[in-house]
Amino acid sequence: MIELQDLHKTFKTKAATVKAVDGVGFTARDGEITGLLGPNGAGKTTTLRMLYTLMQPDSGRVVVDGLDVATQAEAARRALGVLPDARGVYKRLTARENIAYFGTLHGLDAATIAERTQRLAKALNMEDFLDRRTEGFSQGQRTKTAIARALVHDPRNVVLDEPTNGLDVMTTRGLREFLKQLRGEGRCVVFSSHIMQEVAALCDRIVIIAKGTVVAQGTADELRAQTGEDNLEDAFVKAIGSEEGLHA
Repeated sequence: MIELQDLHKTFKTKAATVKAVDGVGFTARDGEITGLLGPNGAGKTTTLRMLYTLMQPDSGRVVVDGLDVATQAEAARRALGVLPDARGVYKRLTARENIAYFGTLHGLDAATIAERTQRLAKALNMEDFLDRRTEGFSQGQRTKTAIARALVHDPRNVVLDEPTNGLDVMTTRGLREFLKQLRGEGRCVVFSSHIMQEVAALCDRIVIIAKGTVVAQGTADELRAQTGEDNLEDAFVKAIGSEEGLHA
């Protein structure tokens, strides 16, 4: 389970001080997919970076399976599998070697890495390019490789920043089924998106973020009830107060 409590993050530039995240808080439960939905620039990526310890919040708290990220960062990282917004892979290595490298970093033995690599390759439909060097991979192939290496240590909590960004329709469909499989295994899955249909199709709970703050959260039915709208897209637009950045 992942808990975010009143997170704040401000960035200072020569021109201005920007509140990227202003009091974001929510709970993502085991056996559920929690979606962060919001227009581009809403603060989703900054929130996730604080969650997986890439950034430190100015204030607030992140707890992963009872571990305080601020004081138990290493243990919290071991409990997380992360697909960040930047998903570069080592171009001179094959997909299998990329996955094995991350497995080694997590202290796994060769036999465990091999077994988990095969299992992830099958689940993500990677068998046909598993032993190819990643230089020249399509966006979908790079994303699948990055997801597999993020999950090779078998984490209970999975965090994905816009996982379907730039993917074709069939790859997106396959990835959605994979996320449902993770949920079925009892894992806690959190992913961000600005695509309404994606969140509506996958998520048990939805957290709508706009201008760095949570403007609404709940199930799809609860969000419709909160906003008085029959359509989830209309509920989203009403919650954020603008159609800017909406992908219908």
